[in-house]
Amino acid sequence: QVQLVESGGGLVPAGGSLRLSCAQSGSTFTLNILGWYRQAPGNRRELVAGISRGGLTNYAESVKGRFTISRDYVKKTVSLQMNSLKPEDTAIYYCNADRWKGSASTSSPGAYWGRGTQVTVSS
Repeated sequence: QVQLVESGGGLVPAGGSLRLSCAQSGSTFTLNILGWYRQAPGNRRELVAGISRGGLTNYAESVKGRFTISRDYVKKTVSLQMNSLKPEDTAIYYCNADRWKGSASTSSPGAYWGRGTQVTVSS
Protein backbone atom coordinates (compact mmCIF):
# COMPACT_ATOMS: atom_id res chain seq x y z
CA GLN A 1 0.00 0.00 0.00
CA VAL A 2 1.46 3.32 -1.03
CA GLN A 3 2.01 5.89 1.70
CA LEU A 4 3.39 9.38 1.96
CA VAL A 5 5.42 9.82 5.10
CA GLU A 6 5.82 13.35 6.43
CA SER A 7 8.24 14.56 9.06
CA GLY A 8 9.48 17.77 10.59
CA GLY A 9 6.49 19.53 12.09
CA GLY A 10 6.48 21.01 15.56
CA LEU A 11 6.14 24.09 17.74
CA VAL A 12 8.32 27.13 17.10
CA PRO A 13 8.21 30.78 18.14
CA ALA A 14 7.39 33.45 15.59
CA GLY A 15 10.42 34.14 13.42
CA GLY A 16 11.67 30.59 13.74
CA SER A 17 12.24 27.92 11.12
CA LEU A 18 11.12 24.39 10.40
CA ARG A 19 11.88 21.94 7.64
CA LEU A 20 9.28 19.44 6.48
CA SER A 21 10.11 16.38 4.44
CA CYS A 22 7.96 13.94 2.50
CA ALA A 23 8.88 10.54 1.17
CA GLN A 24 6.99 7.70 -0.42
CA SER A 25 6.93 4.23 1.08
CA GLY A 26 5.37 0.90 0.35
CA SER A 27 4.56 0.69 -3.33
CA THR A 28 5.76 -0.94 -6.50
CA PHE A 29 5.11 2.21 -8.51
CA THR A 30 6.62 5.64 -8.04
CA LEU A 31 4.54 8.64 -7.12
CA ASN A 32 5.38 12.16 -8.16
CA ILE A 33 5.35 14.30 -5.03
CA LEU A 34 3.69 17.53 -6.10
CA GLY A 35 3.88 19.78 -3.09
CA TRP A 36 2.67 20.81 0.31
CA TYR A 37 -0.78 21.93 1.33
CA ARG A 38 -1.99 23.25 4.64
CA GLN A 39 -5.28 23.49 6.44
CA ALA A 40 -6.04 25.62 9.47
CA PRO A 41 -9.25 25.18 11.49
CA GLY A 42 -12.20 26.65 9.63
CA ASN A 43 -10.20 27.15 6.45
CA ARG A 44 -10.06 25.18 3.24
CA ARG A 45 -6.98 23.21 2.35
CA GLU A 46 -4.67 25.34 0.23
CA LEU A 47 -1.54 24.77 -1.78
CA VAL A 48 1.41 26.31 0.04
CA ALA A 49 4.18 25.30 -2.31
CA GLY A 50 4.19 23.15 -5.41
CA ILE A 51 6.97 21.58 -7.43
CA SER A 52 6.51 20.07 -10.84
CA ARG A 53 8.10 16.90 -12.11
CA GLY A 54 10.66 19.07 -13.86
CA GLY A 55 11.42 21.16 -10.80
CA LEU A 56 9.37 24.29 -11.47
CA THR A 57 8.06 25.78 -8.24
CA ASN A 58 5.10 27.90 -7.25
CA TYR A 59 4.11 29.39 -3.94
CA ALA A 60 1.13 30.90 -2.21
CA GLU A 61 1.51 34.67 -2.02
CA SER A 62 1.51 34.54 1.77
CA VAL A 63 4.69 32.44 1.90
CA LYS A 64 6.73 33.82 -1.00
CA GLY A 65 10.21 34.78 0.12
CA ARG A 66 9.91 32.76 3.31
CA PHE A 67 9.31 29.16 2.19
CA THR A 68 11.37 27.11 -0.24
CA ILE A 69 10.34 23.79 -1.73
CA SER A 70 12.93 21.44 -3.15
CA ARG A 71 13.16 17.94 -4.57
CA ASP A 72 15.92 15.39 -3.98
CA TYR A 73 15.85 13.16 -7.06
CA VAL A 74 18.16 10.57 -5.52
CA LYS A 75 16.32 10.17 -2.23
CA LYS A 76 12.96 10.78 -3.95
CA THR A 77 11.91 13.22 -1.28
CA VAL A 78 10.42 16.71 -1.33
CA SER A 79 11.23 19.17 1.43
CA LEU A 80 9.74 22.46 2.52
CA GLN A 81 12.06 24.88 4.28
CA MET A 82 10.00 27.37 6.23
CA ASN A 83 11.71 30.48 7.56
CA SER A 84 10.44 33.60 9.29
CA LEU A 85 7.41 31.69 10.47
CA LYS A 86 4.34 33.63 11.56
CA PRO A 87 1.45 32.61 13.83
CA GLU A 88 -0.81 32.59 10.77
CA ASP A 89 1.31 29.76 9.34
CA THR A 90 -0.10 27.52 12.06
CA ALA A 91 -1.89 24.61 10.38
CA ILE A 92 -1.69 20.95 9.56
CA TYR A 93 0.63 20.54 6.59
CA TYR A 94 -0.02 17.75 4.10
CA CYS A 95 2.21 16.24 1.48
CA ASN A 96 0.48 15.58 -1.84
CA ALA A 97 1.39 13.31 -4.74
CA ASP A 98 0.04 11.65 -7.83
CA ARG A 99 0.98 8.80 -10.06
CA TRP A 100 0.27 10.63 -13.31
CA LYS A 101 -0.06 14.41 -12.73
CA GLY A 102 3.02 16.54 -13.17
CA SER A 103 1.87 19.50 -11.10
CA ALA A 104 -0.89 20.53 -8.72
CA SER A 105 -2.91 23.50 -7.56
CA THR A 106 -5.29 24.29 -4.72
CA SER A 107 -8.26 23.25 -6.84
CA SER A 108 -6.56 20.30 -8.48
CA PRO A 109 -4.39 18.32 -6.08
CA GLY A 110 -2.92 14.92 -6.66
CA ALA A 111 -4.73 11.79 -5.58
CA TYR A 112 -2.51 10.82 -2.68
CA TRP A 113 -2.19 12.54 0.67
CA GLY A 114 0.01 12.13 3.66
CA ARG A 115 -1.52 12.00 7.12
CA GLY A 116 -0.40 15.53 7.89
CA THR A 117 2.03 17.09 10.31
CA GLN A 118 1.16 19.85 12.75
CA VAL A 119 3.01 23.15 12.54
CA THR A 120 2.34 25.56 15.38
CA VAL A 121 3.88 29.02 15.52
CA SER A 122 3.57 30.85 18.81
CA SER A 123 3.37 34.61 19.00
